[in-house]
Amino acid sequence: MIPIRTERLLIRNWQDRDRPLFHRINCDPQVMEFFPFRRDREASDALLDILRQNIADRGFGFCALERLEGGDCIGFAGLSLVSGIPGLPADSVEIGWRLAPEFWGKGYVTEAAYAWLYYGFSELGLKEIVSFAVRTNKRSIAVMQRIGMTHYPEEDFDHPAVPDTHPALKPHVLYRISYETWRRQRSNRGVNPS
Repeated sequence: MIPIRTERLLIRNWQDRDRPLFHRINCDPQVMEFFPFRRDREASDALLDILRQNIADRGFGFCALERLEGGDCIGFAGLSLVSGIPGLPADSVEIGWRLAPEFWGKGYVTEAAYAWLYYGFSELGLKEIVSFAVRTNKRSIAVMQRIGMTHYPEEDFDHPAVPDTHPALKPHVLYRISYETWRRQRSNRGVNPS
């Protein structure tokens, strides 16, 4: 599957040289504002190893985003199997992302997300892709809306993995996009719908 090239990005599996950036985004208070924890270097390295193996095994996952200009890793985006979310089937696939703050607001996540929607629907044959975020995470919600996902308020939920010590982080919104909706949107934008 990977690497995938977009206009400005190389979407690829993780490399050892990405470890410092991966740790930085996993402990940065601004990046992790909507998470109840921060990861130290050991925990970040362990997670990177898991992500790298999952990508090698499945052909998809939360992959590194590398800028074509300069070759620096700026964060990640990708598709991942969902587990333990109320109301979602065990085979659900989510789209997600995380970037270092200096790369926010430049359209990188949206660019990568469009590539992942294409891959999920065209290559993996998915019928639907979901995304969810803390209700007050306006940046992530804006990306979901920008890439054509629809909010389903009746399916909003309290995230079971968020501890009760962080009540403001429990309420999550759920967004979905079906293959049919994605195909229609591509056709409306004048993009080959297949």
